[in-house]
Amino acid sequence: MEWLLEIVKMGAALGSAMLLGHWFLAEVKRIKAQNQPLYKAYMTVPGVLVILAVLIPAVVWFFWG
Repeated sequence: MEWLLEIVKMGAALGSAMLLGHWFLAEVKRIKAQNQPLYKAYMTVPGVLVILAVLIPAVVWFFWG
């Protein structure tokens, strides 16, 4: 029965990653439509969350791995 809990955890992580990715893509499309530079997409809330999602595990791995 533990495998069911693991599948639910994986599904939750995958679902949240999909929602964040969709939100970020919507911001990128909005910024492209306004003819603004693409780096501005990373200055939005989903952009910062994407950066943190990449940097935090890398920093943890580097210092405590």
